[in-house]
Amino acid sequence: MKTLKIDLVSDIACPWCAIGYARLQQALSSLPELQTELEWHAFELNPDKNAPQEPILPALSRKYGRSEDDMRAAQANMMQIAADLELNFSKMQQRFTCNTFDAHRLVKWAATHDKATAMKLALFAAYFGEAKDVSDAAILANCAEQAGLDKTEAQRILASDDFSSIVKEDIAKYQQAGISSVPAFIINNRYLISGAQEPAQLAASLQQIANEMA
Repeated sequence: MKTLKIDLVSDIACPWCAIGYARLQQALSSLPELQTELEWHAFELNPDKNAPQEPILPALSRKYGRSEDDMRAAQANMMQIAADLELNFSKMQQRFTCNTFDAHRLVKWAATHDKATAMKLALFAAYFGEAKDVSDAAILANCAEQAGLDKTEAQRILASDDFSSIVKEDIAKYQQAGISSVPAFIINNRYLISGAQEPAQLAASLQQIANEMA
């Protein structure tokens, strides 16, 4: 049985990253003959820790040069896509911008307990489903607990600099590799699949890569 190594570059604040992972799971369910090893990697859409938080719709409107009504419609479309994938995006239009560096630190810590995906999914649910501030230490610790991790240990890590260097190295590595948008799926350190592609298209790409393996 062939094994694909998938490095998934994403940010907790990116709705397409949550959608992309859900679509990946659907794609893989149609390829039972493939085994995969998934590793999450950090990317920051809002890298300035000192930037004031602001409501998402006007923030996106300014960033993309489109009206708030346009952004609201785009978000509503994503909410429907998410619902079809059984993702909770019910409060994505009520969220605020935020820096996700500490959240990425917890994902790296969770990986040492084989719970990185559970941590990531808890963060997605908190941010898009509940509009919670995923830069807040108390909320992050609660997400860790929901992911099956020790809340007290999460609080200790958040109060320290643990895993900061590995997150910084992660971000720098993929910036230098030319990754400027997420999600980005890097397969076997060789192939790049960009964006949250439809499950069938993603499955076809993964199958083609597997077929090319010796």
